[in-house]
Amino acid sequence: MNTSQLKNTYQEQIAPALMKQFNYTSSMQIPALKKIVINQGLGAATQDKKIIDVAINEITAITGQKAVATYSKKDIANFKLRKKMPIGVMVTLRRDRMYEFLEKLIRVALPRIRDFKGIESKFDGQGNYTLGIDEQIIFPEINIDTVDRIQGMNITFVTSAKTDEEGYALLKAFGLPFKNAKNN
Repeated sequence: MNTSQLKNTYQEQIAPALMKQFNYTSSMQIPALKKIVINQGLGAATQDKKIIDVAINEITAITGQKAVATYSKKDIANFKLRKKMPIGVMVTLRRDRMYEFLEKLIRVALPRIRDFKGIESKFDGQGNYTLGIDEQIIFPEINIDTVDRIQGMNITFVTSAKTDEEGYALLKAFGLPFKNAKNN
């Protein structure tokens, strides 16, 4: 797989099309994908510490970049949670790894979801988009036989777009399979 295929597509096709669509006067106004953040919340890790290690290994295998544990900021007695306990795993992808992951997500992982009809098009108001995935086993790097628990994850696409409309146009151009109706 060519690591910069989506990057070249962005520079040669997507950026000029967006410049024309939104009538930008400068190439610096064209929205770009800044980073992709993959986050996995693991509440059950308060009881079992091995869950964090397994999640770090899985996310690292999926992204090709070392994932880090995230820690709680305060004590919450109801959840048996102490300050600085590991409660999740995250990784931030930029540049070539980001494009490589995006290509794998669009071409391999999303089509493997059962009864897949597209993803929702709800943005955050600043042109960023978060996609929730229910199962980590849609990625080819995960061996289903070795998985002892199905975990979901959030994938956040951070763009330089100023509006949701620009962010939607950018991610749609990259090939994210949004459902037909756009309802922000």
